[in-house]
Amino acid sequence: MNQEIEKKIGNNIRILRERAGFTQELLATKLQINGCDITRSAVAKIEVGQRHLYPDEIILIKEILNVEYSEIFKTK
Repeated sequence: MNQEIEKKIGNNIRILRERAGFTQELLATKLQINGCDITRSAVAKIEVGQRHLYPDEIILIKEILNVEYSEIFKTK
């Protein structure tokens, strides 16, 4: 995947997480409760575009943050 796109998607997730009032730790915990093996550090790396997202993570992030896919994938 394009590095700039990964950075933008990660930044979108950070903005959406903060808007929901979640810390990285809380988001990681909610993902773990829903069966996703992820750490706070991994969430931090996703948010700065240093780690790829897996499809199951994207689905859970959408559900946990109660957002639309278009909000996660907005690139403009």
